[in-house]
Amino acid sequence: MFRHAYLFDPTHGYDLDALLAIAAPPPPADFAAFWRELQARARTVTVAPTLQELPSPQPHIQVFAVHFTSLDGVRIGGWLTRPRDEPIERGVVVGHGYGGRESPDFHLPFRHAAMIFPCARGISWSARADIPANPDQHVLHGIEQRESYVFGGCAADTVWCAASALLELFPMAAQRLDYLGISFGGGIGALALPWDERFHGGHLNVPSFGHHPLRLTLPCVGSGEAVRRYQDRAGQALATLRYFDAAVAARHLRIPMHVAAARFDPAVPPPGQFAIYNALAGHRELFVLQAGHFEHGGLAAEEARLRDALAYFFNVA
Repeated sequence: MFRHAYLFDPTHGYDLDALLAIAAPPPPADFAAFWRELQARARTVTVAPTLQELPSPQPHIQVFAVHFTSLDGVRIGGWLTRPRDEPIERGVVVGHGYGGRESPDFHLPFRHAAMIFPCARGISWSARADIPANPDQHVLHGIEQRESYVFGGCAADTVWCAASALLELFPMAAQRLDYLGISFGGGIGALALPWDERFHGGHLNVPSFGHHPLRLTLPCVGSGEAVRRYQDRAGQALATLRYFDAAVAARHLRIPMHVAAARFDPAVPPPGQFAIYNALAGHRELFVLQAGHFEHGGLAAEEARLRDALAYFFNVA
């Protein structure tokens, strides 16, 4: 499909028909109960958001540094944008990839929207001494037990408590609240969204953490490789990861969802991405990417088509 120097095939031998046939693995019996209890705890948090205005590169957009409290008292940092001279009619929570975030996104096709760009605990503006920022270490933090695994906190940081902070600051955004997440943020979004009735729709771009039993057999250059090596060494990761499988969670996700999944991806194996899409329980739309996490000649045109597709899906006038 593409010339590359990887020591493995980033398609892992799957054509599109095979990718669309991948089913989610069976869930633990208490999967839903675990996530509902975690989300209920997050909804009791007094998020106490604060804003500090920053210089904006866009004359019609105000930019703020935002901080708020998440699960276990962790203070989360990020950005918030709002239109300078237009009414706010919707809200958008935007997750980030495992590379973190250095600024808000200004290319997303939303108008009249208050948008929050939180950083997950340990990453970028939410860096902490007790949580490693390096993706290969972050992805293993607390993995010994489901209760201590960092992804539970990340779901609260970047979805549930971020939404609470946004809606406390701009209650009118509750009219239409959506989520967008890429890679790490796509997988966390799939895990967190089924349990929060405030969201109306979502978009997952090359989402990670789908079908862990299969992912653990597939080499990659992303954080999944650290997990695969840990499992080979310790043999204990899957006991926790069964509760953090984005494809299993997608079976409970009934709001309209748009997924951009890649057929070739060296960082997030495509079978895991498509397992998430295939498992979605509600209305779903698929945008097939030529590649994810990979520069190629058609990338700019593909990204432009994806923005158009998102504007249509989210009914942005």
